[in-house]
Amino acid sequence: MEKPEREFICFAHRGASGHEPENTLLAIEKALSMGAPWIEIDVFCVEGELVVIHDERLEYTTSGRGYVTEKTLAHLRTLDAGKGQRIPLLREVFDLVERRAGINVELKGVGTAAPAVKLVRDYIINRRWQYEQVILSSFDHRELSRVKPLDPAIRTGALILGVPRHYARFAEELEAFSVHAGLAFTNREFVEDAHRRGLKFFVYTVNFPDDLARVRAMRADGVFTNFPELVIPRKS
Repeated sequence: MEKPEREFICFAHRGASGHEPENTLLAIEKALSMGAPWIEIDVFCVEGELVVIHDERLEYTTSGRGYVTEKTLAHLRTLDAGKGQRIPLLREVFDLVERRAGINVELKGVGTAAPAVKLVRDYIINRRWQYEQVILSSFDHRELSRVKPLDPAIRTGALILGVPRHYARFAEELEAFSVHAGLAFTNREFVEDAHRRGLKFFVYTVNFPDDLARVRAMRADGVFTNFPELVIPRKS
């Protein structure tokens, strides 16, 4: 009997950012229209609100200047994040997605874990979201470690740049659901070690067919991509 094909997950990286301005509602709606089962976005905390933007400086993706966390929320909402889009709030992303896909929220700034947990719990309790539809991830493992004491049921993803000496042990110690590793640092041994520890292994950022084939051959569980069509079969 043939083994069932393993699920391979596509995360639309900052939305369908290869097609629309990254981390905007436009990019997220585009990813949803393409059938992306998961959306990945990034957040900083400003005045208690989680704002969706990747870089700590505004110049990279918006019409603004300076550091995100040094601006008022009102000012941030006046900026153009591309094609006339505003910098979204995390709750706006959840409202737009409305359970049509899972959401991976990357915690970029200090103090993002507690408000992220609060928002996720609100959407689970009051908006019919499921724990399985959310992952909170971060390179900042101290910030990530604050999630489980607040709600142990929330899944976390441990981001890493490089190959740790003990492979996925760091993620196991964080009680993470998954390892999120860079394409350049992914190898079969790293993937297999994560699987032995009961962890999923997702690779960022995969934008070319040959890289996708290589990652699939290493038995990773999914990829973050700017181009969801790379992974999602086109509808006939």
